[in-house]
Amino acid sequence: MSVKDALIMKRVDNVVTVIQDVEVGDVVIARIGKENFTVKARETIPFGFKVAVKSISKGESILKYGEVIGTARTKIEEGALVHIHNLEGTRGRGDLDRRRVQP
Repeated sequence: MSVKDALIMKRVDNVVTVIQDVEVGDVVIARIGKENFTVKARETIPFGFKVAVKSISKGESILKYGEVIGTARTKIEEGALVHIHNLEGTRGRGDLDRRRVQP
């Protein structure tokens, strides 16, 4: 087990971006001001990918850089990799905009 660094931009974020390859059991730490977000990795997370810093319910918004980047396709456990297998992107989705239009 080792300690790996990650980036977080806003306290509301529920994912952080790892800046080193992370192995199962590594401790991921992201700092914002004097506050630390620490999580134990449940799986391998490659450099530049996202890890959940808290459990995220199915359908819940995924927040990165203080912005909604998508919704959870399934429940995402704290310490899990967050990527296209469990995140549905919602930014720039014209198809979603069309579904919201009332006839």
